[in-house]
Amino acid sequence: MPIKVKNDLPARSVLEKENIFVVDENRALHQDIRPLDVCILNLMPLKEDTELHLLRCLSNTPLQIDVSFMQMSSHHATNTSPNHLDRFYHPFSELEKNSYDGLIITGAPVEQMEFEEVDYWNELCEVFAWSRENVTSTYHICWGAQAGLYYHYGIRKRLLPKKLSGVYEHHIMNRKLPLARGMDDIFMLPHSRYTSVDEDQIAACDDLTVLGRSDIAGSAIMVSNDGKNIFITGHSEYDRDTLDKEYRRDLKKGLSIDMPENYYENNDPDGRPLLTWRSASNCLYTNWINYYVYQNTPYQWGQILGEKELAAAKALTRKKA
Repeated sequence: MPIKVKNDLPARSVLEKENIFVVDENRALHQDIRPLDVCILNLMPLKEDTELHLLRCLSNTPLQIDVSFMQMSSHHATNTSPNHLDRFYHPFSELEKNSYDGLIITGAPVEQMEFEEVDYWNELCEVFAWSRENVTSTYHICWGAQAGLYYHYGIRKRLLPKKLSGVYEHHIMNRKLPLARGMDDIFMLPHSRYTSVDEDQIAACDDLTVLGRSDIAGSAIMVSNDGKNIFITGHSEYDRDTLDKEYRRDLKKGLSIDMPENYYENNDPDGRPLLTWRSASNCLYTNWINYYVYQNTPYQWGQILGEKELAAAKALTRKKA
């Protein structure tokens, strides 16, 4: 099934060239289905790159998804053109009146700062609070996951001795969770960060289940008991060359940085990076949309339904889709 985006979003033409099913606004208006509404709070500096990453992931899900983009009005983005932001992004103050089936909160290059020092922290806390009642399930990525764990559970991050950069082997820790369906016992996941979550606090939190863990990268996938919050400390949405671009960017800045681990063929940075995490990523996003969003979201936000009415509404939605 397709993802729906604005007619003139630049990412649309790139996705179509990759044979990804995208429908524009005009065509979507003539389809008699109840699409899912997913909002992406994009905190990454290169927003157009992140748009492509996430839209590729969402395109593999079996339902039509209407995608909206949110930005923090308390932060001035300097790496994306103002024209792009004005045309495709909305501040939280404009979107908070809405309800969404799913919300994605991305990472951000602020992890070495204390949460309260981030210029948009107070506004982000408003988003976290709003999501409790107005979002069926929220998918937190990297720093977004660390921020969500801190806000919801008081779980702190800790500074690593050096940047964790590479693609690491992870193990499924709990196969009973729907998010793990279709995944292998061992899967690969990219990481790119200077901080990690407190493992003792994660283990002590009764409301969290660790689904995926790495001996090197630590707890990487955590799910709240009600499924309303999913935390991914890595970047399953990354493209083949994203870590390579970050590595070369850091080298140009003169940073003392190690080559991404388990990434280049024969560990040669002049060679082509190996893509080893795409199947796991597809499973994660498809399972999130199907089992944590579609199966649980109200047929109509604001409508209070009894059990029989809710079952009938969901059955009608599935039939139309």
